[in-house]
Amino acid sequence: MTETTARTDWAGWQRSWDRQQEWYMPDREERFRVMLDMVEAVVGREPRVLDLACGTGSITGRVLRRFPGARTTGVDRDPVLLAIARGHFADEPRASFVTADLLDPDWTALLPHEEYDAVLTATALHWMRAEPLRGLYARLAGSIRPGGVLMNADHMPDGSTPRIDAAVRAHERARQDREREAGVRDWAGWWADVAEDPALGELAAERFALFGDPAAGDHADGESQPAAWHARTLLAAGFAEARPVWCSATDALVLGLR
Repeated sequence: MTETTARTDWAGWQRSWDRQQEWYMPDREERFRVMLDMVEAVVGREPRVLDLACGTGSITGRVLRRFPGARTTGVDRDPVLLAIARGHFADEPRASFVTADLLDPDWTALLPHEEYDAVLTATALHWMRAEPLRGLYARLAGSIRPGGVLMNADHMPDGSTPRIDAAVRAHERARQDREREAGVRDWAGWWADVAEDPALGELAAERFALFGDPAAGDHADGESQPAAWHARTLLAAGFAEARPVWCSATDALVLGLR
């Protein structure tokens, strides 16, 4: 570890990531609360958790704070977000992280455990198209113990209420404009800050080569499916039950029970 990396404020980067995400999702903590409530209700207070597309470890941190007996494995491909996660949780023996591409059909071979009590993910899988996501759900069914759960909290638009959707979009744009004027960083601004950090600059260049420049709108090939599609797809993948357990005007949390 270089001296610059050793001095990096990993906790500060974690907080700034959370704040940037909250700019898009002001109800972000509510979905996390419901997610952890359902973990406790279905699999108990000492879960082995796979934090899927973990980013900086937002879910990991909340799981470990709520459940002292939990163990977590975070999986992601983004070198910057994984560096922040590994730095932030460097002194936490309950957390580990794995670099893996979820589009690789063999990525689960990299995991330290064959089965997990819960697979949790938030605001990540809409970057995938429908068919790769079907395959991912099927692979995850084999990584969850019987009675375990998968939960995906993400953009899941209904599409049947265009006037309501337009009103929600206008309301959200007005709120975001006010918060941007107050200095809140959006997605592109946050990544611009990352690129200027001495400890993260080289990793940012690697990340931009993998996914594109955030200022230009990266991950443009993804799709957002309604909650009912996710529930049907989980059932077809081998889950015993599946349904939404939380929703907002634009997003939902779908739970699949093995």
